[in-house]
Amino acid sequence: MPLIRRIPKRGFNNTNFAIRYVPVNLEVLNKFDDGATVDEAALRELGLAKGGRRIKILGDGELKKKLTVKAHAFSASARAGIEKLGGACEVVGVAAKPAAAPEKKPAAPV
Repeated sequence: MPLIRRIPKRGFNNTNFAIRYVPVNLEVLNKFDDGATVDEAALRELGLAKGGRRIKILGDGELKKKLTVKAHAFSASARAGIEKLGGACEVVGVAAKPAAAPEKKPAAPV
């Protein structure tokens, strides 16, 4: 058997660098009072987001209350469902993109 087929194959694996989210559906956000601010601490206190470091709000179910939701990520349908009732979506914990550096003009010859 050729040498290339005998040696073990190893390569890049993205599991160490993948971003993992704890999913929270819109339907469970109905447990909060109308007009409340829902953040990571409130979700973890009620046991709606167990484990993980980041929270993503998904659009399954129907939201019936106006809420201000603060999470690490939102699906498009979740964002639409929250804003349809007059609520607000705030993305937290994301580093701001650095501003573009101004272009350097070449120095004028003396």
